[in-house]
Formats: sequence, structure tokens, C-alpha cells
Amino acid sequence: MKILVTGVAGQLGHDVMNELAHREINGIGSDLADNYNGINDGSAVTKMPYMPLDITDEEAVNARIIFTQPDAVIHCAAWTAVDSAEEPENQRKVRLINTKGTANIAKVCKELNIPMMYISTDYVFDGKGSEPWKPDCTDYKPLNVYGSSKLDGEQAITELLSKYFIVRIAWVFGTNGNNFIKTMLNVGKNHDEIRVVNDQIGTPTYTYDLARLLVDMIQTDKYGYYHATNEGGYISWYDFTKEIFRQAVELGHTQYSEDRLTVTPVTTEEYGISKAARPFNSRLDKSKLAEYGFTPLPTWQDAVSRYLKEITF
Repeated sequence: MKILVTGVAGQLGHDVMNELAHREINGIGSDLADNYNGINDGSAVTKMPYMPLDITDEEAVNARIIFTQPDAVIHCAAWTAVDSAEEPENQRKVRLINTKGTANIAKVCKELNIPMMYISTDYVFDGKGSEPWKPDCTDYKPLNVYGSSKLDGEQAITELLSKYFIVRIAWVFGTNGNNFIKTMLNVGKNHDEIRVVNDQIGTPTYTYDLARLLVDMIQTDKYGYYHATNEGGYISWYDFTKEIFRQAVELGHTQYSEDRLTVTPVTTEEYGISKAARPFNSRLDKSKLAEYGFTPLPTWQDAVSRYLKEITF
């Protein structure tokens, strides 16, 4: 089997490629740069076949993917900077990448009659209420440009393809790139108090764990919508921060201890700053995974423990 993975300079694409290598599945990475330019950690992705690709260029997408003749595509590439997506000068580019780029790939997958996996987001919903969003829910009301562009990407796929996986995730962290955990660890070093919102609720997703699930999925024909985050319960960003620091202290990083660093819970309104509206309810119902025979991800607490041992801080 040969699988093309887009966005390999990002957190998830990096881990998907390494998971393919671990299973001795042929993987071809792609991204905008002429050569792989993600973290140079010496892992398999840094040595695997790579193809520069601008997914917004329909002609290039068509020519290069057809040339490589993959058996499936895992589409991880996206504009994910949620606040900067709101800037008027960026909005067209965001939609080119997240919507048109996705449609370009879907068209080639249709021509080749191969499955496509699209990584989407809880931001396609409005985040109201407290009930977990089910993967087949169609009550779409994105609050921001990023969510709207990702929803349009989903719809482009469903209009073009029958062989697709749409996997919505949330609160992502991995070794290759910036994320909430790294931000909190860096901020915590230099402050004696930090304010973190406690009214946005969801569950984190470790890309290392997610990559294994995605590779499991792409080898089946169990197509459709799925939600995938780590298990371990729904939490706020405040709860997440407290657990990050607790585990960091257990590893000997006493600068994050409660007697030196105070974490203060605040509402989204009190926190301010963000240009893009965020959903309050990012709870995703993941029960469909087990129903379709897939192994749910480990708990987020366990994922944080493993992750902190992987990174330097």
C-alpha cells in the first residue's frame, strides 16, 4: 500500500508518516517547501520520500498525485492559525487552502478511485450547549473563518467522493510544532501567575496516538464521519493547564509547583484577546470508533505523561 500524506511539516502529518514507516507501509510526504522542513528529529519522516506540493494549485495537484499513484490520501495540510484567519488580508488564503485545496485533492482521489481522509475540527459546530457533538450531526454553525473554511472542505469531499473519512479532532498537541502545552510551559517559566479560561470544554488530542488510529482507519472501507480525541473525560483549558504543571513537577520541574506559580481560572470574556470566536462546547462524541471496531485513543492524562517525557522544557 502507498499512502500520500499532506502537511508533513505539521504536528499530525509528521506523526502519520512515522506511523506508516513503523508499519512498513509506503508513505510519501508533501508540503509547500521544496524539501521536508519539519522538526529535524532524525525520525523516519525526515528520510522518507517527499514531494513539494501547493494544494491550492489544481493543475499541480492533479499532475503530481496522479504521477505518484497512491492507494489513498491522508490530508493533514491546513491553515490552522485561528485568530490570524480572521484578518481580512488572510481570509482568501485561508479558504484557498482549507476549501479549494481540499477540493483539488478530492477531485484527484475521485479520478483515481481511491479513499481520502480529511482531518477536520469541532469548529464546524457553534459550541453551544453541553451535549457532546455526534459525528453524523449536521447542525453546522461555525463561529469563525477557520471553522467555516473547514466545513466547506468537508462538504467539497462529500459532494465529490463516496470513499472518504472525515475525522474531526480538537485541542491538538504533538512534538513537531507549537501547541498549548508548549505555550503553557514557556509562559509558566517566566511568570508567577497565569490566567487560563475555564468555560471552554473539550478533550485534548495527542497526534502520536491519533496517527495510529488514522493508519488503522485508512486500511479499511469503514468510510464516513468520525470524532477522535484522547479519552479521559471532558475538561477546561484551566483543568488541562493544572494537569500539565502537576505532571511537570512530578518529573522534577519544580518551577511549575503551586507554591511558585498560580493558575487562575477566568471566563472567556474576562480573558479577552482572541480575534476569533471560540466554541464553549468542544465535547466530541467518540463512541462511533468502538462501534466500528476501532481502538479508542488512550486517556489524555496518559498522553500528557508520555508527551512531557518526549520534549525538552
